[in-house]
Amino acid sequence: MGYYDDHYPPNPHRRKKRGWIAPVFLGIIIGILLVIIARPEVLDMNRSDTNQETAEINRESNNAGIQNTVKVDVSTQITKVVGEVAPTVVGVTNIQRQSNFWEQQGDGMEAGTGSGVIYKKNNGKAYIVTNYHVIEGADELEIVLFDDTNLKAELLGGDLFSDLAVLRVDGKQIEKAIELGSSDNVKVGEPAIAIGNPLGHMFAGSVTEGIISGTQRTIPQDFNQDGRADWQAEVIQTDAAINPGNSGGALINIQGQLIGINSMKINQTAVEGIGFSIPIDSARPIIDELEKTGKVTRPYLGVEIYSLEEVPQNEWESTLKLPKEVEGGVYIWSIERLSPADQAGLQRLDVITELDGKQIMNMIDLRKILYHEKKVGDKVDVTYYRDGKKKTTSLTLGRQE
Repeated sequence: MGYYDDHYPPNPHRRKKRGWIAPVFLGIIIGILLVIIARPEVLDMNRSDTNQETAEINRESNNAGIQNTVKVDVSTQITKVVGEVAPTVVGVTNIQRQSNFWEQQGDGMEAGTGSGVIYKKNNGKAYIVTNYHVIEGADELEIVLFDDTNLKAELLGGDLFSDLAVLRVDGKQIEKAIELGSSDNVKVGEPAIAIGNPLGHMFAGSVTEGIISGTQRTIPQDFNQDGRADWQAEVIQTDAAINPGNSGGALINIQGQLIGINSMKINQTAVEGIGFSIPIDSARPIIDELEKTGKVTRPYLGVEIYSLEEVPQNEWESTLKLPKEVEGGVYIWSIERLSPADQAGLQRLDVITELDGKQIMNMIDLRKILYHEKKVGDKVDVTYYRDGKKKTTSLTLGRQE
């Protein structure tokens, strides 16, 4: 029989023997189907792994794309802004003559350097704002332009209290002035860029970047070094690095507009990234007055005052005896003899809450009314609290010496 199959052609009408192959093959198929029914995720296992890997790649690619886009946009904007603004920031050299034993004037020596900002061009002249402490005591002043050109500068006027000074130079070699912005619209957290000459002209045009760390800060100023504050400077706080030599330089926003004049920093070992700039909205009227008259004339009360918010809340009632409806104000710490406040009968620890019916919440409110709305010789109604009782008095504003 076996040879029959091997040596004779098969009979097409005869049924073939299936053998054992078909049942085994059928069993394998049934087994696979049972496994798939019991564990359907097996079928998708490889596909899931592939999809997960693809998702991770896409997510990484998307994240990388977002980061790159943001970084490029910000960097490009800063680069563009700095390129436009940098030529308007100059170096300022304070030159003082030295006297010898016979009181003869010697050659001028560089006593210090700082920065300045070209804020105006008019009739062939350029006008520069800087800090008062940069030019204080100078016999001569020079400015150094962006291209290292030196120009003699004329001091038009300076103001100790605002720490501002205005210089004038020949404008033939100066192409443009900086665009003035608004500091009243500045928000905490927005980008800030400082441009100046830290540590002298060797690092001229240095740029540092940061954010606005705080607005409407008040910093006590002791001009005569007697341990008592003579003034409260209103400033913008930034963490953009401000170092010696940056004084008088520009603090600008991301649009390249001037929002502050860099003025000071807290210089302590344990402190980092706390610098201050004079808000441009506060500086602008002072700059205008210095440019026109060479000095600033201010009305004054003749008192040393501080914001009520600086006093612990429990002292409001226990020491100052303020009623609960009082939400803010300024308290008097000391009074000059024969000053307008003294003549009006105001006393130490009186709390001023209104001037001419306008609410006073802090030092800034008081200064805005006095310096922006009032003039020397104006009569002012003062509302204040003494020992818990509300009182009113009138005084005539004097002239600050």
